[in-house]
Amino acid sequence: MVSKVYSLGYFGLEVYPVEIEVDTQRGLPSISVVGLVDAQVKESKDRVRSAIKNSGFEFPSQKITINLAPANIKKEGTQFDLAIALGLISSSGQAHLKNLSDYFIIGELSLEGSVREVKGVFPMALKAKEKNKKLLVGINNALEAFLAANLEIYPVKNLCEAVAFLTGQFEIKPFKENLDEIFKKEPSYSVDFSEVKGQIFAKRALEVAASGMHNVLLIGPPGVGKTMLAKRLPTILPDMEMEEILEVTKIYSIAGLLDRDEPLVKNRPFCAPHHTASSIALVGGGANVRPGEITLAHRGVLFLDELPEFSRDCLEALRQPLEDGIIIIARATKHIKFPTRFLFIGAMNPCPCGYFGSKQKSCHCTSYQIQKYRNRISGPLLDRIDIHIELAEVKTDDILDKEEAESSFDIKRRVEKAHKIQRERFKNEKIFFNSQMNNKHLKKYCILDSEASSLLKEAIKHFGFSMRAYDKILKVSRTIADLAEKDLIDAASVSEAIQYRSLDKNLWV
Repeated sequence: MVSKVYSLGYFGLEVYPVEIEVDTQRGLPSISVVGLVDAQVKESKDRVRSAIKNSGFEFPSQKITINLAPANIKKEGTQFDLAIALGLISSSGQAHLKNLSDYFIIGELSLEGSVREVKGVFPMALKAKEKNKKLLVGINNALEAFLAANLEIYPVKNLCEAVAFLTGQFEIKPFKENLDEIFKKEPSYSVDFSEVKGQIFAKRALEVAASGMHNVLLIGPPGVGKTMLAKRLPTILPDMEMEEILEVTKIYSIAGLLDRDEPLVKNRPFCAPHHTASSIALVGGGANVRPGEITLAHRGVLFLDELPEFSRDCLEALRQPLEDGIIIIARATKHIKFPTRFLFIGAMNPCPCGYFGSKQKSCHCTSYQIQKYRNRISGPLLDRIDIHIELAEVKTDDILDKEEAESSFDIKRRVEKAHKIQRERFKNEKIFFNSQMNNKHLKKYCILDSEASSLLKEAIKHFGFSMRAYDKILKVSRTIADLAEKDLIDAASVSEAIQYRSLDKNLWV
């Protein structure tokens, strides 16, 4: 006898329906799972066997075939356990399960039959709503599913409860929760810019970076506050809109990183992978394709500390995501797309020992060693970084100063105004921020007054700026002018933007 149960699988960030067919026939007792499944799904037969027996049912002593369709897509994960167990109970005639085709059934089974939480439920609930089906999930996944979509969600604790519900012997009311508090809750961060002593120039640079979504490179000796500043960058970015919140929550659900009690991601992501991370860990991929750190940083901040220490493969793999806002992972049968729209911030020492230009410790590196260290970061990658600034040690007076610095809230209000100006400016374009402008946009929106034009011309002659640097200066100048709410770019805006190009001014080595 063949029974059909429906579940959901995912490949990358895409969710697709899975039809689970369970057939029990006379023959030598055996069980085979087919349909291009991975080891996790194959192992489900052992979990399901124990769960069925420990829940008071009989495991069929027959030839059992379990097919997961479509057979051309690889199935992975443990979310099929509950559906397979219900299919076996139905196929063996131990219970008449009603309306199985109305439900997508999701859940991992323990050996004793309880239903455990699984990852990826948030996008699965969105797919269930799209297909106009009900959702049967473990009780620990009910809130996550309910946040995703307004549909009928039936939470179950164990296999016995699921069977009793589907046979009509036990009533389960659709899951309901008051979401007002969850959706109205403001993002909260444990850090603030007011905690950073000194570094006024660097704070201003990060404000400009956040306002125009410009990528940043911080250069300075150890202990000047590069990491401290980077960690506080998300606190001055505008709050995510609902579309962005759902987008980020979907990614974190697939990655299995959601908080069970607060499954909605409202804080801007901040990802800081260690420099020993592999290129696959950074960009995503692997045997079972998973989102990498650059996708987990989507709509937030990606911070790479000790930038030259990352492998060449890792750094070069960043080039396409920084340019396109998307990473495409190619497989023989399919291409998987992961979104990667993040604000990039890198940090590095000025030389191998870290103390070139320091006023407190002397540097013993040669010019060749310094240049070789700097050249670990390729020109094409530097081409995608708009702002690079040098940080010096904090002065003693600044450290002992008891007056509190400007808070993230105050800086954030200015950043929000700049974002609003850019949204209005680019409403008819296919871009959102000044950092995304091309040559056509530069000519249209980056209009200099006469004084600013003369200043930029002199700077190009004096410092030998390339065309690449010229474009970056124009983009950053436009953002600085937006912060000052000016239509024309004035000399002060250009002058400040020039200060943010330390690597182009041939002053570093």
